Amino acid sequence: MRNSDPFLSGLTMTRRDLLGAFAVAAVASAIPFGARAQAAAPASGTAQAIADHFSGVTTMQGEFVQFGPRGEQTGGKFFIQRPGKLRFNYDDPSPMRVIADGKNVAIGNTKLKTWDLYPLSKTPLSLLLAQRIDLSAGMVKGVKEESDLTTIALGNNTVFGNSTITMMFDPKTYDLRQWTITDNQGKDTSVMIFNVKTGVQFDDRVFRVPYESIPGTPQSRD
Repeated sequence: MRNSDPFLSGLTMTRRDLLGAFAVAAVASAIPFGARAQAAAPASGTAQAIADHFSGVTTMQGEFVQFGPRGEQTGGKFFIQRPGKLRFNYDDPSPMRVIADGKNVAIGNTKLKTWDLYPLSKTPLSLLLAQRIDLSAGMVKGVKEESDLTTIALGNNTVFGNSTITMMFDPKTYDLRQWTITDNQGKDTSVMIFNVKTGVQFDDRVFRVPYESIPGTPQSRD
């Protein structure tokens, strides 16, 4: 897969370091508390209540608009099943697919028929897809509560380096509105979600990674 692809440019990926996917370049610049630099802050009861509510949403699907670090824009449909599973189907003409099956994240190009594979545990997406988001676990980079938005930035320097995931919630409904992933180079990729449905059931094939098509995996050698 070539880095000339807009999606890959947004991810700023290498084989050793998947720095994230997703979320609204304008949103990233609107985070005044400096999630990248701020030391870990204690979370309020409200912030933890929001995190607990989101953790309790085991399945969700909807539509998204993604903005890359250079302002490139794509959209599509997303599917999430906790813990650890996610799928992004990008609208035409983009050939991209992103699938997390609980163990790995696979980035695919359906036109080129190529896939790249990364351990989910080494990406900030693992925090978004965790069974429970524990804001007392030392991963909190910043919390900002406003009347119309509660923003929670998470990271783990040991695992993700300087990359962070910043999630933005409606403080009244506790619903997730968008997230931004900032990579180690300070580049932001943002995803805004809408038309969200929760409590849906998915076929197992939705989150199936085609390992047989990925060189170097045991399945590809069967």
